[in-house]
Order: sequence, then structure tokens, then C-alpha cells
Amino acid sequence: MPMQIAYTKAKLTDIANMQKLVKKEVESGIILPRSDDEIATNIRSYTLALKEGEIVGFCALHIHTPYLAEIRSLIVREDLRGMKIGENMVRKCIDEAYSLGLQKLLSLTYKKSFFERLGFVEIPKESLPEHKIWADCIKCKHFPVCNEVSLIKNL
Repeated sequence: MPMQIAYTKAKLTDIANMQKLVKKEVESGIILPRSDDEIATNIRSYTLALKEGEIVGFCALHIHTPYLAEIRSLIVREDLRGMKIGENMVRKCIDEAYSLGLQKLLSLTYKKSFFERLGFVEIPKESLPEHKIWADCIKCKHFPVCNEVSLIKNL
């Protein structure tokens, strides 16, 4: 029987379980830390993947400008990776971005090929919006020596 995954928007009551799921990647520096308050403020941007009611993945569509948003904080539980859960969440975010009238989607990632399969193309990091660098990147344990790749998708 195929695995049943439900996709839904996050609720404030999901924050503790979201933090538990992402803890290891935050500690290793793969995903930026976000406080409970920051997640709460942006709760509408999160899409969850649920298996039997348990959060097994999430990502956020974070809007930067009326034209540009970012796919960020993408995580899938380790034992379920490679099963298209991340891809399905990103596709949901792409659909949402399109419905909101956004023109471009940004991703900063260590998983370049994953995003390229979804139609993203690499761009120079120097072309990133300046507020993105100072608002998020400065919080990263790897800043300013970063080997993440920036990619963009036109909608």
C-alpha cells in the first residue's frame, strides 16, 4: 500500500513539533535557526507534510517583495527522504506563489540538483536582495564563508 502523506498549512500548535523535526539540521548549520516567536509570526507561510497525523516535513514560502518570495526551511524526516515529500511541498509553495501573483521564487540551498529538477536555475549570490543577506544570512554559523547555492525560478 502506498504511503499516505497529507499536505496542510501549519497551525501555532505545530511549532513545538516543527522545532523537534528540524533540530538536527539547525545544529549542523544546514537550516537557519528560527525562534518559536519567528515561526509564529510567519506561521501562514508554512506547509506541513503529515503521515498518520505526525509532522514528517515542512517548508515555508517567505515573501520578500510584491514580486519575490523564497522557499526556505525545507525539511523532511530523514527516514522518509527520497520519497517526493520535499518535492510535493515545494510544488505546493510554487502553486501558492503563483496564486499570489509573485513573479520569482528564490532558494538558498546545499541541494542544488533538487531545486534544478523543479525548474530553478542558479544565480550569483551577489544578485540576492540585500535585506535577505542581512536579515537571514548573518544569523548563520557559516556566515560570511558560505557554500550554499542561490537559485531562482521565474513564475
